[in-house]
Amino acid sequence: MNGAPEPGDRPEPQVLTRGAIDEITRQVADAAGLDPRDPKLLKFTNNAVVRLPAARAVVRIAGSGTARGRLPGVIAAAEWLTAHEVPAVRLWPGLDQPVQAAGHLATVWVEAPDTGPAATPADLAVILQAIHVVGGPAPAGIPAWAPASGLRTRLAEATGVDEATRSFLAAEIDAVETRLARLTEIEPLIPPGVIHGDAHLGNLIPAPTGPVICDFDSTRVGPREWDLTPAAVGALRFDYGGGLHRDLAAAYGADVTTWPGFPTLRRLRELQLVTSVLPTLAVNPALRQQWRHRLDTYRARDDHARWTPYART
Repeated sequence: MNGAPEPGDRPEPQVLTRGAIDEITRQVADAAGLDPRDPKLLKFTNNAVVRLPAARAVVRIAGSGTARGRLPGVIAAAEWLTAHEVPAVRLWPGLDQPVQAAGHLATVWVEAPDTGPAATPADLAVILQAIHVVGGPAPAGIPAWAPASGLRTRLAEATGVDEATRSFLAAEIDAVETRLARLTEIEPLIPPGVIHGDAHLGNLIPAPTGPVICDFDSTRVGPREWDLTPAAVGALRFDYGGGLHRDLAAAYGADVTTWPGFPTLRRLRELQLVTSVLPTLAVNPALRQQWRHRLDTYRARDDHARWTPYART
């Protein structure tokens, strides 16, 4: 399952840059025996996602130490979702993963063409129900939910961020972690278990046979209320149109915003949306304007400010 060499055997990777992505993609394609022609960059935030149309494959390059450290859990989550027949993207079969290239690590996936009808909140609800209905012991390889740890790692890897901002974000992480510890005192809305961890419509691919979910960097074992939080916060922060959260809650059968723990989860989600690009901020200047807007409004406690998705390049 894990094709990565031991840390001591692997050269320390350089910061992932736009210029390096093409070469890394070519090396990954060569290692996997895939046709590398006409690569198309789909996304470059904390990971770089590249489509190989001739191979009908997608290469996902970890863009930071945080992303590299998550790869064993990503692979374990993908295998667990496959085993339970959850509609999700699939790892490229027969390939030892992750794949090393130019000191970086990448995973390779079977392409899910986005040629089906647009995914809806009800589609997301169906997939989350398929994940949440699975009980039993925690799967081996999928870590426990510990969001503050990931936030601190992102902050430690931040580039192009002044010390005052670092200090502010560090204090925010501490405060959110304290509040999260108190969630155990609240009656859960949903029994805990495996969670996708970043469940929003942007992580649904409208494949011809029906939507599938992708991006397992945040898949964990933890409070399942968290999987309903991105849509709720998305409705509050982004101009996705009315009904996003309402339709998800109706289809799922639970409204997380009525749960007493939601204000804590909202604060955590917004902090994640502010810090997600910190490791690649300096090398991808297209991110900076939106990042600054998110940071400033978050710091001002402006709960009504609208945010927009980060630029793709």
